[in-house]
Order: sequence, then C-alpha cells, then structure tokens
Amino acid sequence: MFRFFRKKDRPQSSDAQTESVSDIIVDSPSLPAIEPQQAPPAPQALAQPVPESASQSWMSRLRQGLARTSIGGIFTGSKVDESLYDELESALIMSDAGVQASTTLIEALRQTVRKERLQSAQEVREALTDVLTEHLRALEKPFEVGAIKPLVVMIAGVNGAGKTTSIGKLAHALQAGGARVLLAAGDTFRAAAREQLIEWGNRNHVAVIAQEGGDPAAVAFDAVTAGHARHMDVVMVDTAGRLPTQLHLMEELKKIRRVIHKADQTAPHEVLLVVDGNTGQNALAQVKAFDTALNLTGLIVTKLDGTAKGGVLAALASGAQGCRPIPVYWIGVGEQLEDLQPFVAREFAQAMLGTH
Repeated sequence: MFRFFRKKDRPQSSDAQTESVSDIIVDSPSLPAIEPQQAPPAPQALAQPVPESASQSWMSRLRQGLARTSIGGIFTGSKVDESLYDELESALIMSDAGVQASTTLIEALRQTVRKERLQSAQEVREALTDVLTEHLRALEKPFEVGAIKPLVVMIAGVNGAGKTTSIGKLAHALQAGGARVLLAAGDTFRAAAREQLIEWGNRNHVAVIAQEGGDPAAVAFDAVTAGHARHMDVVMVDTAGRLPTQLHLMEELKKIRRVIHKADQTAPHEVLLVVDGNTGQNALAQVKAFDTALNLTGLIVTKLDGTAKGGVLAALASGAQGCRPIPVYWIGVGEQLEDLQPFVAREFAQAMLGTH
C-alpha cells in the first residue's frame, strides 16, 4: 500500500518552535514531544512494499466499486468494426468521461488497432486499457511525506463529499507508514464535526487540535504552530464544507490559507479537494472553482463504490471544462479504513474495463 509514499531526509531546522501553544484544546490522546536529539523514523518506514494479498484485495474492491462504470461487457462477442468503436464511445460518454476525453480515447484506440493490426475484441480491450492508462497518467502522482516537516495539508470540499471521513482514513494510512500526524478541527460550522474528527483521532491514536466555537483560521494557526513544536511529520487541517457559489464562505477558505501561511511561510504545502465521485461531470465545476480560490495541489475522489460515473477522471485528465489535470492522490471505494488508497492509473483503467 505504501509504495506511493516517498520519504526524504531533511535536516531538522535549528530554529524550530518549541514554546508551548496557548489557547488550544487537545481532545484526543496527546503525543509526547520528540526531543531534538532523537532520530526521526527511518525513511523506509513510509515505503513498505504492498503485500500481494493486500494488493489483490484492493483490486477486488476497486473492480467491485466500479462495476457499474465498467464497459468491459461491450467486448463480449463483438467484432472489431465501426459499431464497436461507436458503442465504446457512447459507453465512455455515459460513464461521464465527457465528449472530449471519449473522442480522444477512441481515436487513439483506432490508431493502435491499425498500427498493431489487432483483430479480436479481447485484443482491442487490452489496447484500450493501455490507451486509458496513458490518458490517466496525468493524474497519477505520489503523495510525498518527509521532505518538509511538518507537511501542512489543508483539506476542503463541498458538503457531504466525505471530507472528515477521508481525513480519518488518511491519518490511519499515514500513521501505518510511520508518520507522526496531527489533526486540526477547522470545521467549526457543522454540528458535531469537531466531535467526529476527535473520534477519528481516538481511533487512530492521533492528537486533535480544536477550540470550542473557535475561528477556523485560529484553529489552523494553532495546529501548525503545535506541529512545529512537536516535530510532527504531517498536520492536516479540516475545513467546513461549502459550495463554490457561497462566495463569503470561499473567502473564509482564502483567509484560512493566508493564516496558515502566517504560521509557516512555506505552508500550506498541500491543498486538497475532496470530491464525491457520484457527482460526475459536476465535479469539474467544483474543481475549477476551488482551484481558482486556493490553487489546489491534489484531489481525493470518494464514493466510487457502485457509481456509474467513474469516467469523470478521464474528463479531468483531458482538461475538460477548463479544469487543469490536478493530481488525484487518493480514491475511495468503501467505508473501511483500507478502502482509501493511492490512485494508480493502470489499476483504475483495468477496473473500468474489466481487464487484468
């Protein structure tokens, strides 16, 4: 699972903040501060090989999750002719890949079939898997931990996208890879959001910085300061869900970003948007709006289990609706902790097309 983390050594700054942080509440088990002379975790802690059984289990869940998106059944008993191309293009459009990406993919497939003189439907399916994989490569990027300490991650999203749950799953994954994680309960708007994140912190034995009815920007500032003082590897800042049309709330997000930058002039290092995979093409408008406001560095695409709209990632890779192809760090296909995994272009293409 953790083959996509890259941990790099970096000398610890001599002027790291060590003073206590005031006016903060740590609502889950506190982590003792690391003494300056203590050696950091070995780099390989975040680069463990994926056990074959775990990889197969994930692929099984991914295939099951994208079963409604899968267009592999089109190839069964089909001849390699114009009607097959038409059917494939229609299926891609129906999966929310969009006209632009679907046309590009089918044209690339035609060229491959002609060049390699493919004759069977199975060969064409394998060729389309390769074409789709290359198309999705623009979204594939490893989530790097360790080059910067702490890595400050700001996480945003619309209401109901699964943002807080994704943060909990990410905390679990990062800790399993050897990282020391601190969470910030910056969603001070939604009822019980603070308590939900604290519960995730308890489950993962991760400390949570929170304030009773506090300003989300102040919570973020305290968390980044605490992250430096405790020599954490990752600080993740939750924010309240909001629609991109709610301009005053988007301005609040910009404020949080500015305040994080005041706490650490190099931060935030990652600005992630959590996107509900069921929204299909509507996700592109969300990505564009949040990217304009925050300059996103990556995406987490959730709820791909059982959706018929998994093709939206192909649309994103093509730059449809004016969106730039922002990396998809993680995808989710279930409710379990292990159901949020790094995005791998070939695995996703194989799941969509039912190939191996």
